[in-house]
Amino acid sequence: MITISTPDPKQAEPVTTSAPKSRRRRIKIILGVTALTLAAAAGGGYLWLNALSDAKDLGVSDCNAVKPEITATPGGAATADDQRAVCQTLRSMKDAWARHDATAYGDQFTKDATYTSYVGTAYQGRRDIAEGHRALFGGFLKGTKLSDSWLGIRFYGPDTAVATSRGDTYEGGEPKAADLSKTQSYTLVRQADGTWRIAAFQNTKRQRVMERISFLFSPDTKPAAEK
Repeated sequence: MITISTPDPKQAEPVTTSAPKSRRRRIKIILGVTALTLAAAAGGGYLWLNALSDAKDLGVSDCNAVKPEITATPGGAATADDQRAVCQTLRSMKDAWARHDATAYGDQFTKDATYTSYVGTAYQGRRDIAEGHRALFGGFLKGTKLSDSWLGIRFYGPDTAVATSRGDTYEGGEPKAADLSKTQSYTLVRQADGTWRIAAFQNTKRQRVMERISFLFSPDTKPAAEK
């Protein structure tokens, strides 16, 4: 007679789970440390690139101090008086913003002007520009002023000018030119009554780190003023 014995469950060796748990814990710690190291490296790299991204061409605060580029056309050429008139229109726009006077702000634009904000909003016409800024002055832009540093003014004949600047909004103390976060272009035209008005405005947020990365990997993308 064959007797088959079965092990006593009470005497079976217990299953040990501490080793797998310990390994999982070590893996988690290693992954956590790696993630923190990579994050610190990325943060340090970002700060390093940001510190190197100051523009060389910062412009001047006085629009009238800009030496204009003048191109004559069959219709004639612009004069020093035209530059003063263009600068006065730009100054009036800035003053209207400081007063949060949306109507006066819109009056510095032509009736059919185009206005592209840095977030990509496209306004069409003086009324659209004025009403949009009336809402902004009562909301997101309440209490702000404009700061500009002028990069250049180009005249194409006696009736058309393009002004470029670095600019920003601010509250409290006016920022330094190096801290202005946007680049802007204004196309101005002479009206029938002789006044100058803004026909087109383009506002672009300067991506400091992305710009610096572009310059590092493709140096030829640098504009002449930044080389």
